[in-house]
Amino acid sequence: MIKVEKCGIILSPTKREFENNGVLNPGIYQKGNVVHLFYRAVQDGNYSTIGYAKIDGPLKIVERYEQPCITRDFDYEKHGVEDARIVKIEDTYYLTYTAYDGINARGALATSKDLLHFEKHGIITPQVNYPDYECFVICCNGSKLNPKYHYYYNLFAQIGVVADEFRFLRDKDVVLFPRKINGKFVMLHRIWPGIQIVYFQDWKDLNKSFWENYLKNLTDYIVLDPKSIYEVKYIGAGGPPIETDDGWILIYHGVQETITGKTYHVMAALLQIDKPEIELSRLLHPLFSPTEDWEKGGVVNDIVFPTGHALFGNDLYIYYGAADKHIAVAKLDINELLFELKKQSK
Repeated sequence: MIKVEKCGIILSPTKREFENNGVLNPGIYQKGNVVHLFYRAVQDGNYSTIGYAKIDGPLKIVERYEQPCITRDFDYEKHGVEDARIVKIEDTYYLTYTAYDGINARGALATSKDLLHFEKHGIITPQVNYPDYECFVICCNGSKLNPKYHYYYNLFAQIGVVADEFRFLRDKDVVLFPRKINGKFVMLHRIWPGIQIVYFQDWKDLNKSFWENYLKNLTDYIVLDPKSIYEVKYIGAGGPPIETDDGWILIYHGVQETITGKTYHVMAALLQIDKPEIELSRLLHPLFSPTEDWEKGGVVNDIVFPTGHALFGNDLYIYYGAADKHIAVAKLDINELLFELKKQSK
């Protein structure tokens, strides 16, 4: 039994223009007792930037910028810089985020040496349109592919996406593992409806030919696909995987289709330590779901969206977006979570 305590809202919108509509989905980097929080700040009109706050311990906000720390600078992100995740590998901080241009939502990268100044490196996910996606993924992977990949291709086709060569494959929830594995960067991303994995040695490797070959063999790289009723619609990675002696704990979101619309749940899985593309187990039920008023009602209702975590002793604090309006925190014992995950693997 995993006891989850909801600690409540720690950050809400302000009257400042850049965050007057919502604050949500924070990337988290912990250094000792200090938690750095890089959150999505939304202004009216659904234009997003990244705001910054500093937390002393797991919950006490001690600093908050009055302006965004990462802004919309290029055409590929002219509508939004969204949903950051952040890790430190060797001497560099890697911040991945969703770049939204008003039509396309794709994974992008920024790096920093000091958490103050970030250099952007552009789109890092496949830049293919839907006709190419059909050719590479649907045709090449055939019957091996979960039928929901066909479903989402057909869904986009019905709204005219396939006919538009300038509409690119949606690829979100880009999350790096917090260290290299066998000398390579390891990254999770989400091509609807599952979570896939990528290994590479240099960011320059993620070029057109790399992604074309990758998509032609997509079934080899799927880590998790929707399984239970709580994630039947689609899933996506949360914060960076958590390394333990028994494997990587992955906190992720699962989306359920209900009679009143979509409901987002917080889920958990355990991945093999040296080959994280191998799923060891996953929980049959959510870690937690929207139950509080501020999770059930907001800019978008019924959403708990985890994007980062901090560990204080055995207490794992999960930071999440609540109803696309606030940032909230939930606490659980990491050993209880690991016990339940190991029990499922047996």
